[in-house]
Amino acid sequence: MQLIDGKSLSNKVQISISKEVEKLKQQRNIVPGLAVIIVGNDPASHAYVSMKEKACKKVGFYSITHKMPEGITQDEIIEIIKMMNNNPHIHGILVQLPLPKHIDTDTILEVIDPKKDVDGFHAYNIGRMVTNLDSFVSCTPLGVMKMFEEYNIDLEGKDVVVVGASNIVGKPMAMLLLNANATVTITHIYTKDLSKYTKEADIVIVGVGRPNLITADMIKDGAIVIDIGINRLEDGSLVGDVDFENVAPKCSYITPVPGGVGPMTIAMLLSNTLKSAKQFGENI
Repeated sequence: MQLIDGKSLSNKVQISISKEVEKLKQQRNIVPGLAVIIVGNDPASHAYVSMKEKACKKVGFYSITHKMPEGITQDEIIEIIKMMNNNPHIHGILVQLPLPKHIDTDTILEVIDPKKDVDGFHAYNIGRMVTNLDSFVSCTPLGVMKMFEEYNIDLEGKDVVVVGASNIVGKPMAMLLLNANATVTITHIYTKDLSKYTKEADIVIVGVGRPNLITADMIKDGAIVIDIGINRLEDGSLVGDVDFENVAPKCSYITPVPGGVGPMTIAMLLSNTLKSAKQFGENI
């Protein structure tokens, strides 16, 4: 069994990005800029945003965070996004989810300029990803693909089960795997007998937010398990969706939680923002 170390890979990616940022500054006088919009006081969201701010500083990005009160109107958020769309110093716009219930998330995400949609949530980018055209791809699935690349895990012809069908993780993950010539099965809350599918899979990727959902009897020997889930238990500890202690001995590769997919999500956000800045530089 080999651990897939997302933390060290994320650091490796960030070092590479730092060098690219310096080059971009010297050659084109462009500093990649990321704008984050956060609404309300959700502690987890603020923790994520703080991590993103620190990562931006580490690689030499310009970053700005718009912190908005819970009761802000949808139109006010839209106006700020439009302002960011027109700001030449901003190359990436990220709206921290979830938004309060009175805000229509789909409407908000559609307002973001697709060329600055570094989260890969805009329908334009999703459509291009599905058709295997160059696009901004959702950061968590992109991070998983980067892990496969780093550890020389060949996806062609592999039977892969994706557990979870969210627009942010499950669906784009499945499309990226399909584009890599894997045979993909998507399972979700309405799937009957989940273990029937996971037992046959060469690779299982799970991200639904349920501790110990995937147990040892659900995984075949030698399988690869990617745990995207993150759950805080009553004792304060962080765990994934996989019963790591019992599943890990059966695996050829497995990601830990924490220290697995999580750090890669932020690394890919930085990578997408750098990509946007480079494209901006080419278009002026």
